[in-house]
Amino acid sequence: MAFASRSTAYRYSFGLLLACLSLSVLAQTEEDLVEAGKGWQEIAFKLPDAPKEANLLPFSAGPTATQRFFVDSASLSTDKDGVVRYTLVSISNGGAKNISYEGLRCEGREKRLYAFGRPDGSWSRARSSSWEKINPKALNTQHATLASDYFCMNSTVSGTAAQIVKRLRNNELLNAVKD
Repeated sequence: MAFASRSTAYRYSFGLLLACLSLSVLAQTEEDLVEAGKGWQEIAFKLPDAPKEANLLPFSAGPTATQRFFVDSASLSTDKDGVVRYTLVSISNGGAKNISYEGLRCEGREKRLYAFGRPDGSWSRARSSSWEKINPKALNTQHATLASDYFCMNSTVSGTAAQIVKRLRNNELLNAVKD
């Protein structure tokens, strides 16, 4: 009988230990969720006016680019959430034009597509609008170029919207080697 009691006591102790460990894990998970809620949050924004040709600033997306790229200077903003928002205009070699309103987050080197421009100047919200890592080895490297050459210094936005527009207008690259 003593063996049965000892066995029952061990099982009870083991069960109690598992219960305590489970509660500990649950408590830690809840704390993690609370901390996650205090993390980065994207601010609300409104879509800009349609781009005007006079405000388009060209930039080179590298020698492998299959399109010409422009940023609408009137739409470019830097916000307290660490996102640079801008209208991107791309024109293919055949003359097809695409307009998109996008966000670029220096921390984590991510991009997000918010909306597509329509010919009448209105916007169509993007169906898939999640943050995605920027691929610096893509065929068209416009996002990697904007991040490394104009928008971001390490993992932070490099300057105000006006300073970024000036860099684009003067083709002053952030990482250019100066003599």
